[in-house]
Amino acid sequence: MRTIIFTITTLFALLVFVACGANESDTNNNELPFHGLSFAEARQDFTTTLTRQVTNSYTIPQPPEGVFSLVHFQSKVGSLAAFISDDPNDGQLHPLIIWVVGGWSNGISDLPWSYGAWDNDQTGAAFREGGILMMYPSFRGANGNLGYHESLYGEIDDIVAAFEFAAALPYVDPSRIYLAGHSTGATRVILAAAYTDVFRAVFAFGSVDDISEHNRAMFTFDLSDNEERMMRSPIFWLDDITTPAFIIEGRYGNAQSLENMKNATTNSNVHIHIIEGGDHFDMLAPITKLVAQRILADVGAASNISFTDQELQTAMNQPPISPMPIMLPHHNEEIGVSFLLPFAWGQFREAHMTYTYTAAFFDENLWESSYLFLDAFDISFSSSYELDEWLGFDEGFDKWIININGQEVPIWAGHIRFRGEVHFNIAAAFQTDNQLTIFDFLTPQTFADSAEYLFTQIINSITFD
Repeated sequence: MRTIIFTITTLFALLVFVACGANESDTNNNELPFHGLSFAEARQDFTTTLTRQVTNSYTIPQPPEGVFSLVHFQSKVGSLAAFISDDPNDGQLHPLIIWVVGGWSNGISDLPWSYGAWDNDQTGAAFREGGILMMYPSFRGANGNLGYHESLYGEIDDIVAAFEFAAALPYVDPSRIYLAGHSTGATRVILAAAYTDVFRAVFAFGSVDDISEHNRAMFTFDLSDNEERMMRSPIFWLDDITTPAFIIEGRYGNAQSLENMKNATTNSNVHIHIIEGGDHFDMLAPITKLVAQRILADVGAASNISFTDQELQTAMNQPPISPMPIMLPHHNEEIGVSFLLPFAWGQFREAHMTYTYTAAFFDENLWESSYLFLDAFDISFSSSYELDEWLGFDEGFDKWIININGQEVPIWAGHIRFRGEVHFNIAAAFQTDNQLTIFDFLTPQTFADSAEYLFTQIINSITFD
């Protein structure tokens, strides 16, 4: 599944264009097809003609239990797969956002629970971390779904079908369902906003104005057919958007497309923002974090979300904040202890009462390059000094005491060399009866600040049998 993500991410990178897009004369030309029709009216009598039949059968991975569930929703083409947030089981109705990923695979992968880097977070994790339910739909022709890739035409019907599925869930507030997407997903989002008014607000990160500016090698229609092109190009339909739509991009991304769209409409529902200093990828994490905050505060009969350029710029300029991985409960039966672990980490038994927890793959981020070593010993110490001496923490380590479930737990933090590189090392010791249990966390120095926060989440969750 990591291969699938790599493929999708590689396709994302192909989508960044400084687009020239449709010019203003195009959008005002009365001789263009569909003149005088709304997007919904134009689609009603239009049938796309595909030049090739593209599908894929990428395997759908099992989502993290208690976080997402694999579901199927019914679209015009048939049953489509999706990941959706589990019921919080609190008896409340919750806001939900449908996140449409970029690229052209039309499918879902392990992206929703992958580690999202601050300078390229295509996961939409800021919404989940903010407490907003999420849905990641797949589209026709992907993951073994019926139908074929239609290059942004039939997929708009699939987005509407995803909304209908989410709105029927007993724990989702149907009046607070939002739509957002990145890159190709952003173009789909704007088209959906022009087609239907069911979403409370939509957020498009890095759309193009004209389908011609996307990756033509992925098209399954004849671009020379002007009707086919218009049906997939947001710039022709911006005036039909009746719900708040926020189109956002970094200056070094598809900014020209946004300039073209800004010149093509005076629709007060369409809000276009170009962020200085940002690009097609690095604006995602800081801006989605701000959007999540606004969604949580968006209550009442109608959406009250708004942004100023200065607010978006301030968000963009904030110091990087390392995202946290999804944490799931884990139980070590031999040692008799339960605690939270990053979902991607596996358990590796090294010896009696000795375990290593880490990711099965390696990448340059906190989640995938860190280790947790768990050791238990049949021993007890009468003093903190004896324990310090036995563990071998030297004077270069800081030490403090915290209280966890009524027990005083010593913590040591410092730096050691591990596999030829300087690593940040933080450890905690738990004394229960005659058993000493050590949690020893190691990560490259680059991630030291975030590592302490992640380690704190782990040790604060510890309970013994």
